[in-house]
Amino acid sequence: MIKGKTMRSVGIRFVLLGLLAAPGAAGVRVGVAVTDITPSLGIQMAGYYHARGAEGVLDPLFSKALVMESDGVRAAFVVLDLISVTRAITDEARAAIERETGIPGDHVMISATHAHTGPELSGRGKRSDDQDAPKSVVAAYTDTLPAKIAASVRVANDRLEPAQLRATRGHCEGLTFNRRYFMRDGTVGWNPGKLNPNIVMPAGPSDSEVGILYVEKPSARGPAEAVATYVNFAMHPDTCGGNQISADWPGALSRMLAGYHGSNHLTLVANGTCGNLNHFDTSWGWPQNTGAEGHRIGTVLGAAVFQAYKQLQPVAIGPLRARSQIVELALPEVTGAQVEEAKQTLAATKDDRGANFMRQVRSSRALSVAAREGEPHRVEVQVITLGRELAWVSLPGEVFVELGLAIKKRSPFPHTYLVTLANENIGYIPDRRSYAEGNYEPESARCAAGSGEMLVETAVSLLTQLHK
Repeated sequence: MIKGKTMRSVGIRFVLLGLLAAPGAAGVRVGVAVTDITPSLGIQMAGYYHARGAEGVLDPLFSKALVMESDGVRAAFVVLDLISVTRAITDEARAAIERETGIPGDHVMISATHAHTGPELSGRGKRSDDQDAPKSVVAAYTDTLPAKIAASVRVANDRLEPAQLRATRGHCEGLTFNRRYFMRDGTVGWNPGKLNPNIVMPAGPSDSEVGILYVEKPSARGPAEAVATYVNFAMHPDTCGGNQISADWPGALSRMLAGYHGSNHLTLVANGTCGNLNHFDTSWGWPQNTGAEGHRIGTVLGAAVFQAYKQLQPVAIGPLRARSQIVELALPEVTGAQVEEAKQTLAATKDDRGANFMRQVRSSRALSVAAREGEPHRVEVQVITLGRELAWVSLPGEVFVELGLAIKKRSPFPHTYLVTLANENIGYIPDRRSYAEGNYEPESARCAAGSGEMLVETAVSLLTQLHK
């Protein structure tokens, strides 16, 4: 429970969107809505190992909600233009949603796009909490989120209308890249720089698949009658940098699709298993770390969505089901000597942006793990399915693509949407092999090797149960 504010005390501004429909007796209803969650200027921004305050707004941030009903059973999917969502926010939002709409809390999936140009949140982790930045503004903003999330779901629920669904799996090659590379010296590098002659090859795969769920009014005759597109694509949203609030490339993609379908069209971007994927093409010399990069990505990915529209197929409507399982993930080993060294390192480098990055990473992890005093992570894996074709899988962090590909390969559902940073976030979740290779993500991870494989087995088990 987030303390300090009541639900009724939060002022909420809505942007209401669309109604959807279903072909006759088959029976699915959908409603959508968004709530503006753009913070005030000056708030601490999330995403890096140093504090920075928001100085402007490039584009607004939203809580986007899609509510679906089949045969009287409802589920809600919420996507936030934020770096993550905490367990406390999810729990309070779910409770409010259940109270206000009757949708069971365990039928609500809340995810973040992982934008690095959004606000910091209270309770997100020791590294964020330790930064020297105003805490009261962050706390006040965080307190408003559960009510705003619940409000977007409530309005979407109130606007349920018959809809028809179509789905496809498109591809967007050459946009998302594995950011870990085998180097000539035998090490595994992380973001080793453009045109680096010491790169041998990527250390792992990427995932070019673009999962699309297209929702439109019954007997729609054109794109203007499409009200929502749910896009599942795996790539870190960290293209802008700087001190300007932005939804990054997911926001750019939303604007691109709205330019085609109309301003009331809602695009929800569920980020896939992108823990080791980003947009940097090391074989291309052009800069990719400016605000313009998000627009380029939105255009390229938007083109892939438009191409995939040609292959959209009707979804056979069936029962809407949800099931969750709590998984206990062990902590990595941290010694007392490492903890003492970490304290000294962070004390000496907290105001030095030129400090050794990996020393800061290791130190932050050591202190975060030690602060748990041996308590393992107890995380939720949630699966929501519609009939025998559509499945959504929530994963609680920045999951490596190898793990996501394993779930897709083993899923009995032809359209399986992997939704990361969902319901909570415990940080990086690499595959077992990458722990042995080292570098940034494994050395930052707050869970032990093998944790990712446990999540895969849990997800596949739930998918199998719900496909019967």
